[in-house]
Amino acid sequence: MKIYIGNLHIKASEAELTKLFEAFGNVCSAGIVMDKKNGRSRGFGFVLMESQEGGIKAIHALNQLNYKNQYLEVSEAM
Repeated sequence: MKIYIGNLHIKASEAELTKLFEAFGNVCSAGIVMDKKNGRSRGFGFVLMESQEGGIKAIHALNQLNYKNQYLEVSEAM
């Protein structure tokens, strides 16, 4: 299941995303979208979870979580 994570702190890392989502199941990959011009985070990313069940649990648990003083927007990626 592919999951969208928005409103990420610009200092968040892919390793931190992986760790955050691993509590809900196996994480196949985690990526943060970077600006091509300046190399900085664009404030959103994606996590690919191995199972649908783990992805749904992660979405319910992490949506609106205060992470690094910002409320995450977590939903299924379309």
